[in-house]
Amino acid sequence: MPSVIFMGTPNFAVPILKALVENNYDIIYAVTQPDKPVGRKHVLTKTPVKIAAEELGIPVLTPKKLSGSEELEKIVAANADLIVTAAFGQFLPTKILNSVKIAAVNVHGSLLPKYRGGAPIQYAIMNGDKETGISIMYMEKKMDSGDILAQKAIPIENDDDSESMFAKLSLVGRDLLLETLPRVIDGSVEPIKQNEAEVIFSPNIKPEEEQLDFTKSAFLVDAKVRALRPDPGAYTMIRGKRVKIWRSEVVTDIQTDLKPGSVVKKNKHDLIIAAGNGTALKLLEVQPSGKPRQQITDYLNGAGQALTEGQQVIE
Repeated sequence: MPSVIFMGTPNFAVPILKALVENNYDIIYAVTQPDKPVGRKHVLTKTPVKIAAEELGIPVLTPKKLSGSEELEKIVAANADLIVTAAFGQFLPTKILNSVKIAAVNVHGSLLPKYRGGAPIQYAIMNGDKETGISIMYMEKKMDSGDILAQKAIPIENDDDSESMFAKLSLVGRDLLLETLPRVIDGSVEPIKQNEAEVIFSPNIKPEEEQLDFTKSAFLVDAKVRALRPDPGAYTMIRGKRVKIWRSEVVTDIQTDLKPGSVVKKNKHDLIIAAGNGTALKLLEVQPSGKPRQQITDYLNGAGQALTEGQQVIE
């Protein structure tokens, strides 16, 4: 029974951890991020991996930072056959990578070398990609640069958001990892080096990147809405007031000469905004600052009453 140190944090990693247990891998530790305050009441909340590991009876380590920590020493001392990471959220010191008997492998949510970094799924959706996938790779000190052991692509549908793609890719990653690990263990896997000339990075989304740009096409504005849903959410400034856009829809039967950010159509139930290249975007669910999420009808009955057709409301 191969021994494994599993390292992961969000829901994406949970099916992978459970599958390793079900397939008779001996999980020595589940390593995850520390509990953190969540919501307005700052309730201290365990990560999904910690919850799953405790249910499975697996010892849990929650280092704030691995380098120089007691947890690092425990991991090294375990001298496991494998380390498996899946959206862990921290760099692994070389000391950890060198501590395993066979290999340290990562389940990464992109088709490497495209989208190295912490937000590969979000970038794939935001950039309007038609597909993304999973890469199983050897881990190296340099981020997401290790040799690729296996890949599988899946389509991104026009209604997919980060939540749905994380869920789909988690299952793809689970199955692809289970297919690949036996070949890693017996040495029959054939690693493929990444082409450095094709590297694209996908760093974590910064707060200033959450704002929508209506000079882009309606498809790309909607893609960003979906990419940043459910967290952290995309926003725009409507007549100087911050409004999160939670759901939108590309209007395919409208071409407009209005400036991007102008109201193309408004009635009791619809608010359609001009975007780049003459395209139009229908807003479906919004959240004015300090207010709850609301359907567009409710917004139009409240803060949206002052909007008029032809008016540029988003700069």
